[in-house]
Amino acid sequence: MCGFLGIAGLVGRDVAPELYEGLIALQHRGQDAAGILSFNGMFHLRKQNGMVRDIFRSQDMQRLRGNLAIGHVRYPTVGLGAQEDAQPFYMNFPFGVAMAHNGNLTNWVDLKANQFPLDNICLESSCDVEAILYAFAQGLLRTIGSDPLADRIGAAVAAAFQRAKGAYSVCGILSEGVMFAFRDPSGIKPCIVGRRESEEGIEWAVASESVAFDVIGFERFRDLRNGEAMVVVPGQDPIFIQVAESAHTPCIFELVYFARPDSFLDKISVYKSRRRFGEALAAQWRSSGAPAPDVVIPIPDSARDAALSMAEALGLPYREGFIKNRYVGRTFIMPNQEERQRSIRRKLNPIPLEFRGKNVLLVDDSIVRGNTSRKIIEVARKAGAAKVYFASTSPPLVAPCPYGIDMATEKDFVARGKTIDQVREEIGADYLMYLELDRMLAAGRAGNDKIVNFCSGCFTGCYPTADAAEHLAELSAERAAARN
Repeated sequence: MCGFLGIAGLVGRDVAPELYEGLIALQHRGQDAAGILSFNGMFHLRKQNGMVRDIFRSQDMQRLRGNLAIGHVRYPTVGLGAQEDAQPFYMNFPFGVAMAHNGNLTNWVDLKANQFPLDNICLESSCDVEAILYAFAQGLLRTIGSDPLADRIGAAVAAAFQRAKGAYSVCGILSEGVMFAFRDPSGIKPCIVGRRESEEGIEWAVASESVAFDVIGFERFRDLRNGEAMVVVPGQDPIFIQVAESAHTPCIFELVYFARPDSFLDKISVYKSRRRFGEALAAQWRSSGAPAPDVVIPIPDSARDAALSMAEALGLPYREGFIKNRYVGRTFIMPNQEERQRSIRRKLNPIPLEFRGKNVLLVDDSIVRGNTSRKIIEVARKAGAAKVYFASTSPPLVAPCPYGIDMATEKDFVARGKTIDQVREEIGADYLMYLELDRMLAAGRAGNDKIVNFCSGCFTGCYPTADAAEHLAELSAERAAARN
């Protein structure tokens, strides 16, 4: 899971400084590396491992000239996370094209080891956007000399869809001076279009989350549909091209955890979705005969909205019992297990007054490996809690994600092959409840009734793309190698 932002500004403007601000808003999507590529007749690139604020300086902004620019924050799911894997990527021959993406190719290993070598193409990185870039370029090469531009982009995207399997959203720049974007045929990864109007004209942007638009003055225009592409000539309205038709199955885990609550994805408010998760969990808690807690306490930050609505629905006090250290990154996307373990206790510090002598209900968005939950419950007990109940706003996670969320391999999931009571014992809670799958999906669909199904493969082991399961073993092996 990564984040990207692209801006097609008016001719004569330099948009990289705004792109920087937008990437800061997307930093939660990846803390491993970041990059910005701009275009003013030639490509200018700055990328490096690290956080956005640590990579770019004023001299970089002066060099990143041009009214077209794309930026990226990386969270590695395949490869070694090396410097050369940072995005964006670009090529200058036989034409100039640059690209950044969010997602994961389920046939990445096959593309790199078998398919591209047959074309005498040597992929130089462990980043799968390089494969999408070459597949797109091969399709575009076959259209040289043909018009109109939209047909050429459509053919190039179709070529990318044919070769690159999995889940991904892409933004890019052509050296003809245009920005493009496209979304995988299943629409698993989000891709939102933004618009900004001024006296000088209209500018366009595309991003992984709408919150990136808020901080730079763009308005959310619409989401790219699954299998749809977009091309923007600066100063003109975008052209939308429906390249492929398939069932739309956006990722439900974006709403559960990954996206910021102030974002909209596929017209769904992340904030309202999490409120609905909390309401659904309260109804389930009440109907199940679960024990009555004295107070509801969220695990910050992504569970706050759900915990508040759950407390309101149950008629219980809501309290902030943990103070989060803002200078520790999201433990879920830490690059390895050892770093996650060290970060959990540094990240959260309890307020003993909210725990002492109370039966507390801790609410979190999910339980993956169980390390965070176990540690937090230990902290709550040491702070004086009489009993610690635990509620997850999503069902048990039991299957790995082949689409770019590096949750765990099968053996790492604490819930896999266990009953809920066994998981409760494993994490040390006095009572444990997971939100039921149907309730979670219904709460997500309530935000947009046109979405019939979400991708919920991490909860069910059933994936929306046909080749996902057969590639999980290869992906798991590569992720394990990367961690070691």
